[in-house]
Amino acid sequence: MSKPNNLVVLTEGAIIVAAAQALSFVPHDLGVSSIQIVYGLIPMAIYALRRGLKPGLTAGLVWGILDLILKGFSSGGFLNPLQGFVEYPLAFAAVGLVGLGSVQVKNRIENDKNPLGLIILYSGIGFFAKYFLHFIAGGIYWGAYAPKTMNPWIYSAVINGGSFIANMIMMLVLLVVLSRVFKRFIITKN
Repeated sequence: MSKPNNLVVLTEGAIIVAAAQALSFVPHDLGVSSIQIVYGLIPMAIYALRRGLKPGLTAGLVWGILDLILKGFSSGGFLNPLQGFVEYPLAFAAVGLVGLGSVQVKNRIENDKNPLGLIILYSGIGFFAKYFLHFIAGGIYWGAYAPKTMNPWIYSAVINGGSFIANMIMMLVLLVVLSRVFKRFIITKN
């Protein structure tokens, strides 16, 4: 593998952030709860696996800032600066932790081995980190929205844990469907 051109990595990251943000406007609530499927996690995970940890974290951070500006302020998702920072730039950047497995996944693909287990593992790390930050913010800042008879931390764990599980299921389904084209998505030509 040759060293990638920084402009190519930056351009790819901008396209991925735009795609992730566009996908966030697709309705994604499950039932009457606040459990959400976030379709933008898929392109972000692929980008982090393709380009590595630093570009993945950077793209996630930019996506979080963009989502805060375009949706957070207008939807009531912004309560105060600390909560906004934790739930938008920080939580979205955490998705870039998927990039921790970039080298291992690429090695598996190049050696004609199945990378599915590693992709699930590292996607789980990135997705868990995102929803753990939402869980913390949920317990601290969103506790007033919990049912009166429920502990706010349990409510936050149910909502954010449910969202984590729903997004991991979405990732698993897409991994099975896309398993034949991993090489095209993850291995770079530059």
